[in-house]
Amino acid sequence: MALLKISQAIIHDPAQGINGSIGDLWIKDGILCSPPADLAQTPDRVLDARGLVAMAGGVDMHCHIAGPKVNLARKMRPEDKRQALPIRRTPNTRSGTVGSVPNTFATGYLYSGMGYTTALDAAIPPLSARHALQEFQDIPILDKGFLILLGNNHYALRQIAQGEAGRLRDFAAWILNASGAFGIKLVNPGGIENWKNGRRGMTDLDTTVEHFGCTARQIITSLAQTVMDLGLPHAAHIHCNNLGVPGNFDTTLATMQALEGRRAHFTHIQFHSYGGHPDDQSLFCSETVRLADYFNRNKNLTTDVGQVLFGETTSMTGDGPVGYYLSKITGRKWANSDTEMEAGCGIVPITYKEKSFVHALQWAIGLEWYLLVDDPWRIAMSTDHPNGASFLAYPEIIAQLMSKNYRDEILARVHPKVAEKSRLSELDREYSLNEIAIITRSAPARMLGLSNKGHLAPGADGDVVLYQPDHDRRRMFEFPRYVIKSGSVIIDNAEVRQTPAGQLFHVRPDHDHGAIPDIRKWFESFYTIGFDNYPVDESYFAKHCLVRCDGSLLT
Repeated sequence: MALLKISQAIIHDPAQGINGSIGDLWIKDGILCSPPADLAQTPDRVLDARGLVAMAGGVDMHCHIAGPKVNLARKMRPEDKRQALPIRRTPNTRSGTVGSVPNTFATGYLYSGMGYTTALDAAIPPLSARHALQEFQDIPILDKGFLILLGNNHYALRQIAQGEAGRLRDFAAWILNASGAFGIKLVNPGGIENWKNGRRGMTDLDTTVEHFGCTARQIITSLAQTVMDLGLPHAAHIHCNNLGVPGNFDTTLATMQALEGRRAHFTHIQFHSYGGHPDDQSLFCSETVRLADYFNRNKNLTTDVGQVLFGETTSMTGDGPVGYYLSKITGRKWANSDTEMEAGCGIVPITYKEKSFVHALQWAIGLEWYLLVDDPWRIAMSTDHPNGASFLAYPEIIAQLMSKNYRDEILARVHPKVAEKSRLSELDREYSLNEIAIITRSAPARMLGLSNKGHLAPGADGDVVLYQPDHDRRRMFEFPRYVIKSGSVIIDNAEVRQTPAGQLFHVRPDHDHGAIPDIRKWFESFYTIGFDNYPVDESYFAKHCLVRCDGSLLT
């Protein structure tokens, strides 16, 4: 049995209340463990971690690394690949393209190279689950899972409109099983369906969805309640209506209030925190203070930020109307895809510019969220990769959060109106290393309900990152000295040494099999794929972990 000792590290493990204590970590057969009863027992390997900062492996709870929109973006952006240095083939790695949408191999290498060992793709249509799982098998090292899109699913909307809460719950449970998904995502609930039918979308939560007779409010509350009734480890994951539209904070606040205490996760909240009016850019401003105040007082809510950083990236979203809107205001190429009965997506290249008032204010609003949320256990780092920026920007975000002086230097360069239209210049909070460990590891793991991630207690996965302390926080978090995945050293001094496959996290909630005939009838009437061919079979789960509703694992 393999035994690894990490000796005399500076440990930051907020889940255990450890804030910079020096100690040893032991990993046996890929799992963190207590020191052996016989301390004379010789480990198979000892890593001398004196002077190095130890944290659990990073957890990205909201990114886009697989599925139809990611592959569409890869196809339509060859110029993005040409501008980035490729990953060369080595004895331990395959070659890969980078850019804002890396290929599968590069995604695994780059995430792990920064110390991330878990990533959740936040938006997969159930019909595309089989292909997404095949992509996951191509992404090395990372443990992975995905959320399925249900906020515009035709069968779900029909049950919501008819008030069939039980049938909605059984359908949600069945489709989670059929797709191998981890949780449920709502994107612009009802709005995408309206847009596909030639309407503007959902101007407020009580606009009726064309052909279905339900509202966004009903979709949000029904699916949030369904997630709770099923006891899923992660709350309903909500991408609010009116993303990116000036004045959309009203919709975001109304959505928070509509939940009436139900658990929910608000994703890429930066894109939903805008004041002003769509027809007058001069009124565009931050409304983070008002939203964060409500958020801080309502403990049923969690969020990730969707931080914008300056530079070239690719906007890809399950919110097709947003893709179309961006194509009109940027004048750049645009692609849209529709997944029958289930979802759609829009792809647009985008360059965030320091001198653009809108872009710079988006940057400031994201930082405001980090700095205004009282409890770091309820907020997670994200760029909505690649929408706000690549996940490779995380070290830069960390540097900005840990230094007000650095934020002020950037603020002095950007459009001057940003200081007037936001509160960023007034916020002097600086994150500590322990708080960085919370928002990049402990908090997202807890929000997802992954009890084996985000901490260094015995029983956790043996995912440990050792950083060389550095006053340059960006450099510190860009290049870990060691990355250990499941007890094996996979990154040593910026070199990939091993490429294990990683695990798949998914759930299998119970459901009433008496609901199946109605679901089958629906599929046979409207889908182009047969009902029996729709579910993903066991051959797609090469290495997987079922997650119980209490967050524990059943391998």
